[in-house]
Amino acid sequence: MSDDFDQPVTFSGDQKLKLTQVINEGMQVLHEIDTLQGGLNDTIKAIAEELNIKTNVLKKAIKVAHKAEFGKTQKEQELLETILQTVGKTL
Repeated sequence: MSDDFDQPVTFSGDQKLKLTQVINEGMQVLHEIDTLQGGLNDTIKAIAEELNIKTNVLKKAIKVAHKAEFGKTQKEQELLETILQTVGKTL
């Protein structure tokens, strides 16, 4: 069985326009995401310094809140603590 990629691909004029449009829009969206992430990272860093907490802790809190997985994260943390207590490696 041969791969579909073995044969050269040609696109019609309409397909070329669609490909060009989606690539250009995708590049624009990714640029906007990069810009927004940079701004968010700067804000997180400033707030973390102001509150004297680690930047990674604040980032994790944002991610957990965004995914609405606090209960899951809390259960995982409890299990982790139980495992560490069981083997005598508590913090």
